[in-house]
Amino acid sequence: MAYLFTSESVSEGHPDKVADQISDALIDNFLAFDRDSKVACETLVTTGQVVLAGEVKSHTYLDVQKIARDTINKIGYTKGEYMFDGNSCGVFSAIHEQSDDINRGVDRASKEQQGAGDQGMMFGYATRETENYMPLALDLSHRILKELATLRKENKEITYLRPDSKSQVTIEYSDNNIPQRIDAIVVSTQHDEFGDDESMLAKIKDDVINIVIPRVIAKLPEPTQTLFNSDITYHINPTGKFVIGGPHGDTGLTGRKIIVDTYGGKGAHGGGAFSGKDPSKVDRSAAYATRHIAKNLVAAGVADEVLVQVSYAIGVVEPMGIFIDTYGTCPFNMTDGEIAKKVEQLFDMRPAAIEERLKLRSPMYSETAAYGHMGRKNEIVTKTFSQPNGESVTLDVELFTWEKLDYVDKVKEAFGL
Repeated sequence: MAYLFTSESVSEGHPDKVADQISDALIDNFLAFDRDSKVACETLVTTGQVVLAGEVKSHTYLDVQKIARDTINKIGYTKGEYMFDGNSCGVFSAIHEQSDDINRGVDRASKEQQGAGDQGMMFGYATRETENYMPLALDLSHRILKELATLRKENKEITYLRPDSKSQVTIEYSDNNIPQRIDAIVVSTQHDEFGDDESMLAKIKDDVINIVIPRVIAKLPEPTQTLFNSDITYHINPTGKFVIGGPHGDTGLTGRKIIVDTYGGKGAHGGGAFSGKDPSKVDRSAAYATRHIAKNLVAAGVADEVLVQVSYAIGVVEPMGIFIDTYGTCPFNMTDGEIAKKVEQLFDMRPAAIEERLKLRSPMYSETAAYGHMGRKNEIVTKTFSQPNGESVTLDVELFTWEKLDYVDKVKEAFGL
């Protein structure tokens, strides 16, 4: 019997994502001037206020207030009427030095013997459902909000949008797990106040359905376009009004959108957040590494759908183990346990090896902090960072290295494909 599956996304202006972006902007600035920085930085945002807290071991000094304000302004919180804007909000910093008890388990005389920054299990997932090997419901949810943000910043076709928004997509699947159609789409977007409540809601509904959605569809591959139909149930701003939003409407915290950040409820999640953590924290680096493994396995033809788990003990170099689940989609006679053994031989999962393989000691993290850490475009961008003393550095930074299909040939050779 056919079934429904739903995933959601939140925009860069959602309070939790504002917090994530500030935390990751701090990570990038620390790494830009000191590649060996150890950082665990949390951010809280609320009405007119930003609170930074965490632990840092670094040889550089940053103007954390300026970094927070620049990030907020870039997102679009630039007006006093939002009750939260980058130029006037208070920024309180309670960042202090990293605990020696934690650091002693991570730093070693030999970089290769670097211990895991924490215990825990991390998951990576990939599926043939989309061209970027991501679950379709989540991919569409992200796309809707990115298009909404583009329209907001263009300020031409739709001129009343504010930064905070959420989306949700429900897809009907066949018994053999193939997407059949889009059943429902939910969009809640913050907006200026204009006219009466009824006319506001009617205008927003019409613009989302007739401007935003067609722009999303136009950028999709043809097979996915056919899943859109006239029978989709739309819930647009279902409360009827969304003027009060952002950190004024709802306090935001780093790390509260981990399912949005990964696979939208498909596969699994180990529980650890990503933003605000340098790559010695395996919550982040190993989650990227397992995504890299899963994507290359699917692209190589080992299976149509793959879940990869790795686990660590704090301060221990080698992982506790690697687990593979192909959901019965492996086309040849090999068990998931046998596949896992080959994966262990192909991919060095020691923390330092992951950092080296995926180039994780570069300031690549601001771009991850909204619209998902997985399924994104691998590209090289130029970024400039400045210190309070006037020193600046310009770097070419490779983004989303874990999305590269650079192990496909090695996987095929190992599996005889």
